[in-house]
Amino acid sequence: MKVTLLFVGKTQDGLYAQSISDYSKRINHYLPFDVKVLGEVKNSSNLSQKQLKEKQAEAILKNIDEKSFVVLLDEKGKEFSSKEFALFVEKITAMGKHIIFIIGGPYGFSEQIYSRANYQISLSKMTFSHQMVRLIFLEQLYRACTIIKGEAYHHE
Repeated sequence: MKVTLLFVGKTQDGLYAQSISDYSKRINHYLPFDVKVLGEVKNSSNLSQKQLKEKQAEAILKNIDEKSFVVLLDEKGKEFSSKEFALFVEKITAMGKHIIFIIGGPYGFSEQIYSRANYQISLSKMTFSHQMVRLIFLEQLYRACTIIKGEAYHHE
């Protein structure tokens, strides 16, 4: 069982990039984990939102196999408390499948990606920058790992 966070575009802010690296290392202490960064779509300024989402979908689908459990981070997804998210992660990891969490581009996902997804989660009803979402998600995944192990990182 492996967990991957897949997202489009490099993390521009050095502080976010450093923190993303830090949390990735922490998560690897608990389970096999990696971050996969997909390159930006070339000439994206010449594309419509729909075309851009379709191009991003092509890149995303190349990184997903049929057996993977795909979870989209999407504003329309289910919201969890940290403990509920930990139970979700524990349940899915127990299935032994490769779990791929995906953060889409600024316009979200194409219908092709929605139809491939097994689940959708939302971090909040608020909107965050894609840079922040990456870090917030990783902190919550790390928190979920510590909750599952009964460690003291998460306080009630």
